[in-house]
Amino acid sequence: MGMPQTAQNWTVERVLALPEDGNRYEVVDGALLVTPSPSFHHQDAILALARRLDPLVRSSGTAYLSIAPADIEFDKHTLVQPDLFVSELPGGRRPERWTDITRILLAVEVLSPSTAPADRHVKRRLYQRHGVPEYWIVDLDARLVERWRPGEERPEILCETLSWQVSGSHAPFELDLPGFFAEVRD
Repeated sequence: MGMPQTAQNWTVERVLALPEDGNRYEVVDGALLVTPSPSFHHQDAILALARRLDPLVRSSGTAYLSIAPADIEFDKHTLVQPDLFVSELPGGRRPERWTDITRILLAVEVLSPSTAPADRHVKRRLYQRHGVPEYWIVDLDARLVERWRPGEERPEILCETLSWQVSGSHAPFELDLPGFFAEVRD
C-alpha cells in the first residue's frame, strides 16, 4: 500500500483534489503513495517524540515542530506528509500555511509494514536530494533509529542514544532510545 502507484503522472494539485477517505496521499516525482491510517503504536511514538522535541525546538527561536497530516511541497510533482518534522521559521515567525515552509531541518517517519519501502527508499532519496540535514526512520519492531544525512549511502544505526542539535539551541536533544521504545511499545 505504501508503494508508488506509477500508472499516471500525479501532481500536487491532483493529490490535493482527492476526497477525504482516511488514507494518506503523497506524491514523489509524480508517483502516488497511498497509505492507510496509522496504528496506535505509530501514533504513540510520534506523540512521545514530539513531546520530547518540542521544548528544544521552541527554545531555539529558529525552528518550528509539526506532525502529520501536513502538505510539504517540494515541487509541482512532490508533496509529502512526514510523520514529524522540524522546519526553519519562515521569516522568523510561525508558519500560517504549509506553503510557508521552505526548508526542512529534520524529517521523521515511523515505519509500518505498509510504509517501510516508501520510507526507506522513495522518501529517503527525496529528503537527501533536497538537502534535508537529518532524516530519522524509527523502527518500532527493531527498536532502533536509522539516521540518514544527505549524500550517505548507508544510515547510522542508533540503538542507545539519539542526539540532535537545532540551530539556536544551547544544548542538544538527547533521547534514551531503550526508554523511548519501552514507553511506546511495552
